[in-house]
Amino acid sequence: MNIYFSGLGGVGIGPLVEIARDAGHVIMGSDITDSSLTDELRAQGVMVNIGQDGSFLRESHLATPIDWFVYTSALPDDHAELLLASELGIRTSKRDEFLAYIIQEKDLKLIAIAGTHGKTTTTGTMVWLMKQLHIPVSYSVGSTLTFGPSGKFDPKSEYFIYECDEYDRNFLNFHPYLSLITAIDYDHPDTYPTERKYTEAFQTFLDQSAHTIMWRADAEYVDADDANKWILDETLALPLPGEHNRRNATLVAKAAEYLSLAKKGRVTPALGTFPGTDRRFERIADNLYSDYGHHPKEIAATLQLAREISDKVVLVYQPHQNRRQTRIQNDYIDQFELADTVFWLPTYLSREDPNEPILSPADLTKHITNQDAVQESELDDALWDQIEQARLAGKLVLCMGAGTIDRWVRERVDQANT
Repeated sequence: MNIYFSGLGGVGIGPLVEIARDAGHVIMGSDITDSSLTDELRAQGVMVNIGQDGSFLRESHLATPIDWFVYTSALPDDHAELLLASELGIRTSKRDEFLAYIIQEKDLKLIAIAGTHGKTTTTGTMVWLMKQLHIPVSYSVGSTLTFGPSGKFDPKSEYFIYECDEYDRNFLNFHPYLSLITAIDYDHPDTYPTERKYTEAFQTFLDQSAHTIMWRADAEYVDADDANKWILDETLALPLPGEHNRRNATLVAKAAEYLSLAKKGRVTPALGTFPGTDRRFERIADNLYSDYGHHPKEIAATLQLAREISDKVVLVYQPHQNRRQTRIQNDYIDQFELADTVFWLPTYLSREDPNEPILSPADLTKHITNQDAVQESELDDALWDQIEQARLAGKLVLCMGAGTIDRWVRERVDQANT
């Protein structure tokens, strides 16, 4: 098939592009801006257009009729390419429908990793384990990997490992052979207006899974029954830094046991060598790390990991989405106590409710137990100078958030090295 991907440089669509290419389809697509993924796709011979006014889609369709238009959830209903695809009579769908097609067409058993926190790391760990055990595997991960592409289809594989996101109810389009549930906390109020709606979605997903491995606290939180579920209570003593990493790796170890992939003696050493994924406590430079976390529990877990490595930790935190901050503002309490200094940035705004007032750093930090450690800051030269001073003093600097902070810190590092 000829498949057009709109938004092919994003973390959701990008891996799917690579999977479709591996599966033998002809692919092309567009995005608003260039990225490392669009550069990589071009290098592989994929036709990539920057700009989404519809002209490239029309020209491509006239040259070779497009069979399927796949688009990201971030695309608005009145987007020029989406409207044009419908006008041209091209089949359109979000990424989940196309991925479900691939899984069914290739007769793969879906191993889905779902949950509010830890999906990317756990998915990457499961892929890493398969590779270390020399088991052919197809997969899609919502981040770049150091040991392979973000998405891959292997014609020899029996399993497809998927980071199954609950945003936009994506995960409800799948019926997994096995699901791993990392952790569940109410999130994405733009998709689920109430906590009950959120837990009901997870209940439906669990019902659609042939078998599930999950933690007891999460099973109780969503009121899940024990049918077809392996309920865990204890974390395995695995050779990984960070309690949350050990918990996530425990899910993977139990999945390997359930699937009879290898004896435990081979699984544990392989898990201990997992190199991690990008933006998940990723080392950028000496004493400088980047992390995607943007939820109070993620902050606490990542700071715990940082303190296993260093006695002095500086956190640079960029909250994500005012809509989310409005809901969780009173949850910021004691999660920052393991940081000696917290540089608190303005909230990164995305998909906001125009009727909600924008919360200031002062609004968000008023309940924090170690307020003396908090300093309001901006992404500017003054902040970079303080980061450099902390690094030179031997402190671990952790830059955290899902907005612009990661790109900013990488650009600063690149400038300093030129």
